[in-house]
Amino acid sequence: MADGAGTEGAIWHGGDLATAKALFHDAPEPWIDLSTGINPFPYPLPALPLSLWQRLPGGREEAALLAAAGRAYRVRPESGVVAAPGTQILIELLPRLAPQARVAVLGPTYGEHELAWRKAGCEVREIADLAEAGAADVVVVVNPNNPDGHIVDLPALTAVADSLAARGGLLVIDEAFADFQPGASLVPTLPQATLVLRSFGKAYGLAGVRLGFAIGESRHVEALRGMLGPWAVAGPALEIGTQALGDAGWLAAQEKARAADARRLDALLAKSGRVVGGTILYRLLETSAAPALFERLGRAGIYVRRFRHDPSRLRFGLPGDEPGWVRLETVLGAEGDGRWS
Repeated sequence: MADGAGTEGAIWHGGDLATAKALFHDAPEPWIDLSTGINPFPYPLPALPLSLWQRLPGGREEAALLAAAGRAYRVRPESGVVAAPGTQILIELLPRLAPQARVAVLGPTYGEHELAWRKAGCEVREIADLAEAGAADVVVVVNPNNPDGHIVDLPALTAVADSLAARGGLLVIDEAFADFQPGASLVPTLPQATLVLRSFGKAYGLAGVRLGFAIGESRHVEALRGMLGPWAVAGPALEIGTQALGDAGWLAAQEKARAADARRLDALLAKSGRVVGGTILYRLLETSAAPALFERLGRAGIYVRRFRHDPSRLRFGLPGDEPGWVRLETVLGAEGDGRWS
């Protein structure tokens, strides 16, 4: 459900310009969509043979993708990896690994985690600190967190995993935004009773490819593989993912360039409020004038992410070209000295 659409209880997401256009009918084109945390500079697509579209995905191609993912994410030899058509489907399947579980979600965070467990009939609590997990059977942590970019250090996560393992529980770590912060990843030292989700589309700017991974103990990975069934990932996605994940040089160059963009965005946003967090791919602004700023940006054809749980915050993705930067700077500085709070 997109931002602002659906019922009052629906989760708001970014990325749906149809919603933006419905909210702001008279906004100028083209729209600048800053409502997602997706790299605006996508990995250059390789030439794809027609055969990839004509036949079912092959086991050899899937094995090549999993090998590339294993190297890129530094997966331990004893850990398993499964590929899926995006991490969202993995989030939906996780409750089948622990039916009727008591679940603690470290939040506020990406809302689909809590929703997936609730839909499965589980008891779910949002906690502000891992110490509040108590007797939970499953603990869910988005690391780096979306939207504030907060990172839970690896020793703390390992301690939670060890506690859960002792009582047959499960730690779920969503590392959707860890590609540009590899030191935050638990994958290279993966403890027992831990399942890590990795998203391909965000760092590589190819969300439409729909590709994601789960990394963990073989029993969890094989259970998810069985739930996904055969040919879960399309042939073109297998080929694109294999090439992109094997291109460490491209990713390193993107990390450096997008970090510079994030610093530039912080400097712009500081005129409008207080930057309270984020990752290289998005920044989180806090201001009492957030609703008015959201409206002003929308009327100017710039769509940012707002939050039902905290109306004082807006999340900004990175502009993808210089005209986009200029338009954003113009709107942010349109009121006097640019102060909104």
